[in-house]
Amino acid sequence: MSELTGLLHAARQGERAAIAQLCALLYQELHQIAHARLQRHERMILLNTTALVHESYLRLLHAGHLNVTDRSHFLVYAARVMRSIIVDFVRQRLANRRGGGAMHVTLPTDIAESVPTREETVMRINEALDALAKVDERLVRVVEMRYFAGVSEQDIAAALGVTERTVRRDWQKARLLLFTALQ
Repeated sequence: MSELTGLLHAARQGERAAIAQLCALLYQELHQIAHARLQRHERMILLNTTALVHESYLRLLHAGHLNVTDRSHFLVYAARVMRSIIVDFVRQRLANRRGGGAMHVTLPTDIAESVPTREETVMRINEALDALAKVDERLVRVVEMRYFAGVSEQDIAAALGVTERTVRRDWQKARLLLFTALQ
């Protein structure tokens, strides 16, 4: 049994040390996934790649156990965690920008409010993905892995147990549905 396989098995059993070792072993790949996620949003997210990897590590560690079977499955799960962190970060920034718990005063700013900010775009994409998950969960996984994490079609197919051709069709279908939802 390889070191990776042993760590995955131990992580499924809830061994926190195994999760830590697994993250250390795959740190470079996690860093690449984080970089791919943030590269698409770099102007709107004040979060760097290393911070995203470390926050993901903390969330994975806090989960206590991971129900992953192989390297690809672990990286897909980590990509979902990173998406969640980015959305939470944007949510917090939007709340702070709007004054958080402060009393709001209405001003006539119709023009400024009609143009969505980049953070609002991230939130709209997240809401569209949540709606898409109700229709077809696999399409959301394909979008998360391909768009957000930059995972190859081959790795996506292996992680989802489908063919690469199915991944390409799912990607086209998801893009169409998301485009329609964002209009």
